[in-house]
Amino acid sequence: MNTKEMVVLLDDAGAPIGQAPKAGVHTYQTPLHLAFSCYLFNGAGEILLTRRSPEKKTWPGVWTNSFCGHPAPGEAFEDAILRRAHFELGVEAKKVEVALPDFRYRAVDPSGIVENEVCPVYVARMSGPVNPNPLEVADHVWVSPSLLAESLERTPSLFSPWMVLQYPQLLEVKEIKELQGLSIGAGA
Repeated sequence: MNTKEMVVLLDDAGAPIGQAPKAGVHTYQTPLHLAFSCYLFNGAGEILLTRRSPEKKTWPGVWTNSFCGHPAPGEAFEDAILRRAHFELGVEAKKVEVALPDFRYRAVDPSGIVENEVCPVYVARMSGPVNPNPLEVADHVWVSPSLLAESLERTPSLFSPWMVLQYPQLLEVKEIKELQGLSIGAGA
């Protein structure tokens, strides 16, 4: 982890109020800060799921969306997404589109560490092989959107809490199908 990496701190209304080192921001009293989640789709319309590395501070070893991250102060979301896609998965994200611009959540890890984020959700396409960074990703798999929806409903504890909250909302965003030319609805 880059100990010089900074995150944007936010007030309750979501306005920037400062910055803090990423390495120290996730604690038992994590302040509200800016983040993002991204779901990568391949040409077959499948979603790349990743299992978080056991080295991760929060929710180690659980399955989650393709990747997450924090934009640096002054960094555009798309630039942060491209940076993290390369860092975590060794891939190039293309056709990056915001799907849930106002997503926000707070969750407490079993160890007591808190996630407290304004976390817009993005979708993007990618092609080519996945070459995960083992400090970030323990495993990965491509799944159909309908299988993911079923798995989240039946076994939510196997997945990150933000993904459990995001995915049903993502399925309701009809524009995603049109923007990405993909079929992401359950049973589609």
